[in-house]
Amino acid sequence: MKFKLRSTYSFLSLDEQMTEVVQTKKILWVLPYLPWPITSGGKSRQYHLIKSLARRGHRITLLVQSKVAVDQEVMAELGFLEDVIVVPRRKLASIKTVLLILFSRWPMLACINGFNSILSSKFEQLLSQQWDIIQIEHSYSFQPYAKLLSLRKTPFILTEHNVESGLGAATYSRLPFILKLFAPIDRWKYRRWERDVMQAAGKVIAVTKEDANELKAISGRDVNVVINGVDTDYFESVSPSLAKKKVLFIGNYEYAPNVDAVEWLLEQIMPEVWKVQPDIKIVICGYAMPEEWSIRWEDTRIQWEGFVDNLSQIQKNSSIFIAPLRSGGGSKLKVLEAMAAGLPLVSTSQGVSGLDVQFGTHYLGGDSTSSLVEGICQFMDDPKNAIQLAASSRDYARVHHDWRIAAQQLEHVYGMISK
Repeated sequence: MKFKLRSTYSFLSLDEQMTEVVQTKKILWVLPYLPWPITSGGKSRQYHLIKSLARRGHRITLLVQSKVAVDQEVMAELGFLEDVIVVPRRKLASIKTVLLILFSRWPMLACINGFNSILSSKFEQLLSQQWDIIQIEHSYSFQPYAKLLSLRKTPFILTEHNVESGLGAATYSRLPFILKLFAPIDRWKYRRWERDVMQAAGKVIAVTKEDANELKAISGRDVNVVINGVDTDYFESVSPSLAKKKVLFIGNYEYAPNVDAVEWLLEQIMPEVWKVQPDIKIVICGYAMPEEWSIRWEDTRIQWEGFVDNLSQIQKNSSIFIAPLRSGGGSKLKVLEAMAAGLPLVSTSQGVSGLDVQFGTHYLGGDSTSSLVEGICQFMDDPKNAIQLAASSRDYARVHHDWRIAAQQLEHVYGMISK
């Protein structure tokens, strides 16, 4: 699959007032998953960043693992890339994985995402080519490339979407009991792994200033920031409906913090909301939704949607977006998308982490059940204030978090590593 370049230099304006000349690069971009279809915040970041860079003329080859067969529709969606190389992901549920987790020096996530000999072989073949940039996403995916990059002393960029060693609580709490006993050791292993991978990289990228500071403390080196973004043009036409009295939550339920958010939302938050406003509905969307949830919570006011490929339609039929997140990291793309769509936002501090937004100006809520209940009810009772805050949030997303801004920030890092 080839992407036809326009020229050695590409021109793209961030808006009508800005035009910048960009020197193009030949980039090898390495991912532990396919960026399409977009079923998570991480995939959204990958898809929109590489698409923005390709539009600016960069020649990108994508090397990915995939646990599912890749069809023509997926390949067509990635047609803006110069080449897409898909390697089958090795079987995760195996004795090898369990033994690695329990007895090796590598942390659990590195054991699950590494040790793919086919992937290492393909990467070695690709290293025979000349690349301006080699970009690897997530320290947990680094194991298949570590030895090859070290032996060849090849510089690379590492992007961390979260401080992975700090995400353990929500993940470990859902493991079988016997594996929970290993959680403290595994967190220590990951902190060591995280440090070693970052110290090996030519440049390290985080998605927020807060994460950058924490990663700097772990690695002892400077960390650059390339923000999470949103396709503001896509969401500009969305007009939510407060009259429908629908609260929306979206998440990837392979990610433990999103599961925790739904449990808190349906066990504690919404029952308190319904005591005050019993006609409010809650819409739950997202990838890998457990089938047992609809049995566990059998309330007709809960609308189970699962994965939706037309997010704007769901947003148009919703009134408020809620982000009851108690753990996680980085900045939340689902929150940015809700803001860009003009949805009034009710959130915890974790839900708006990494965003320069203000309570009462851009969102309502807090870190307690009562504060989130109050935020929902206040928006429903005062549509004028809801519309005003939503407009402020939409402006913030467009000015500060358009994907084109993120692409420019990444190009700045490319310039640093090329010098």
